[in-house]
Amino acid sequence: MELFTYKGIAEGKYVEGEIEALNQDEASHKLKEQKVIITNLIKGKKKKTEAKDKVKKSSFSLFGGKKKAKTEDILIFSKQFATMVKAGLPILEVLGMLRDQLENPGIKEIIEDIRKSLEGGVTLSKCFEKYPQYFDNVYCNLIKAGEASGKLDVFLLKIVESLEKKEKIKKKIKGALMYPSIMFTVAITVSAFMLVKVVPVFAKMYDGMGIELPKATATIMSMSDFLRGTGGMVLLFGGIGGFLIFRYLTTKNPLVRYKWHKQVLKLPVFGDMILKSLLARISLILGNLSAAGVNLLESLEIAKSVSNNVVVTEALENVKKGVFSGDTLTKLFLKEPLFPPTFSQLISVGEQTGQLDEMFGSVAMYYEEEFDNSVENMSSLIEPIMIVFMGVMIGGLMIAMYSPIFNVGAIIG
Repeated sequence: MELFTYKGIAEGKYVEGEIEALNQDEASHKLKEQKVIITNLIKGKKKKTEAKDKVKKSSFSLFGGKKKAKTEDILIFSKQFATMVKAGLPILEVLGMLRDQLENPGIKEIIEDIRKSLEGGVTLSKCFEKYPQYFDNVYCNLIKAGEASGKLDVFLLKIVESLEKKEKIKKKIKGALMYPSIMFTVAITVSAFMLVKVVPVFAKMYDGMGIELPKATATIMSMSDFLRGTGGMVLLFGGIGGFLIFRYLTTKNPLVRYKWHKQVLKLPVFGDMILKSLLARISLILGNLSAAGVNLLESLEIAKSVSNNVVVTEALENVKKGVFSGDTLTKLFLKEPLFPPTFSQLISVGEQTGQLDEMFGSVAMYYEEEFDNSVENMSSLIEPIMIVFMGVMIGGLMIAMYSPIFNVGAIIG
């Protein structure tokens, strides 16, 4: 039998001690049975040598990286962290390996700081709480639940699932908006180029011909004169100024922000799609937190931080106040017109069966599917609309400019 020295987390507290085992695998297995989340596990004889190595490692500066960690870096780190912890590797060893493997200097800096704090006796959840810009309340609370239950690997996998679904929703929204954005930009750019560069050529030609211009052609020429003169600059700077004022008001003025966010949810096609994505995300978070043993009031408070729409946040706050007063979730969600009846009905089933965490998971899955359908429908709807839009704008412009020539040809004929 050999003596192993270990450090770890048990019931949310930092613990350390010694354990006898035939080898490191058996020592790890024994500690897992005791519900100890291993942060470090070494042979007693090699303790001093390992400690020296750690001092050497810590002497290297990893804080020179100026590049910030991206969402993709956090997701990759979380995946690898969850996989390695599930495999039974000590957390300090895992963090050291990930620090060396990942390329982004920003995430390297964060991992090293977390590793040093953990080595110093700080609990894992507290280490992650130091970086709220990368690891939100949901992330830290699920780690805390994993520490308390001794099932850190399970909750790390839940975190990865949550992050992946969040990224999936973001990518789908961006993908759905990419095509119409490109088409609209191309249409506006081509139209502006023709008004500034092509229309003046036609204007000179028609002035020399001395013919009466159709109203459509005269209007196009007036627009060209406007854009080529001071009007174009006024329009450009006016648009930029209007956008900046709008951004300022929606950021700093609570009333304007509330009205704008409310209007966003009422947008045709887009509003429904945004609401479904938010409901899916909120349901997933509430389900994970409920499974982690977080009380309902705290779960609702954390779920509020998931939404960047103040109308949804206010609705969740009203639900939270109602729960504090003793009302059921079903009744409270039915009171809020923002939440569809289907949402409340599914929650009602969860309350009646006592399996609220599982039902929240089912709700999340349901609204994810609804969101996917909405994105597909929107894509199939927008494509022909944008083609017609480009045809009307560019085709209409060309017809308006050539129509005087057709009229002259008809007169001569």
